[in-house]
Amino acid sequence: MKENQASYSAMITASIRAYHSMNDAPKIFDDFLAYRLIPQEVRALIEQGLTKYKQFDDPEHTASCSDQPIPWTALMQATNVLSRARYTEDALERAVRQGVKQYVILGAGMDTFAFRRPELLEQLEVFEVDHPATQNFKLLRLADLGWEHPAQLHFIPIDFTKENLADAFNRSSSYDPNVKSFFSWLGVTMYLTREEVFATLRSITDIAPKDSAVVFDYFDTDAFIPEKSSPKMQKKQEVFQKLGEKMITGFNPVTLDEEIAILGLRLYDNLSPEDIEKRYFKGRKDGYHAPEHGHIAYAIVE
Repeated sequence: MKENQASYSAMITASIRAYHSMNDAPKIFDDFLAYRLIPQEVRALIEQGLTKYKQFDDPEHTASCSDQPIPWTALMQATNVLSRARYTEDALERAVRQGVKQYVILGAGMDTFAFRRPELLEQLEVFEVDHPATQNFKLLRLADLGWEHPAQLHFIPIDFTKENLADAFNRSSSYDPNVKSFFSWLGVTMYLTREEVFATLRSITDIAPKDSAVVFDYFDTDAFIPEKSSPKMQKKQEVFQKLGEKMITGFNPVTLDEEIAILGLRLYDNLSPEDIEKRYFKGRKDGYHAPEHGHIAYAIVE
């Protein structure tokens, strides 16, 4: 993402969750609060096709992101947003029953968990970790809406390309490194280098005790090979590159377990597009399908 500019992909992700909640049935993931978090002028720009977008840190400045509009309907078919969110919160519920007391949302964007799931919030300390520009934008939006911050919700700013996760958490007096924790890291790995991804995963093992967990999604390496990548995947990459958030990294699902084992993580689950289709999209009549090249990983701290 661009320096000092809130993530546009975070706005689009929230828009996808909001659209699904209001228009689709059965619901894969019901984020009934997402729509309110997106300012009206941003919603209008997205729905008009993203011909232009505002730089959120400078309301008077606009930047052309494309000569051709990016279709609203194409954005709403980004089903990886729905499946990864559903998988993560289902896994979190199980983890809470098994003693998890802290929930860390890496790259939180416009996440609404702390306001949407009060029954789980009562059992957790929640930490939203994100780029300072995106986090500041969200805090201003929460203030505009008059949403009161729950006492269990904590905000930790970080630029993943410049700072170690462990260092960022050392600034927080609320996070307890001795308490079993659950980390979600959705919609981020593809924008970072392999080294940055592995550094963050390593940091999780540094700051979380044994049996803590992390769920993250990723694209496979074929997504970045033109002769192997699907047309939809190539279009998605083109869209976000125009928005200044270029996707650059994929992982081999066959070797991922070995790669993260070196970091102190055991791969517990590694859903393929076929697994995701069977679990969340089989039998749907609305044309929604699992994302091509999209995977969801669940790893345990050893």
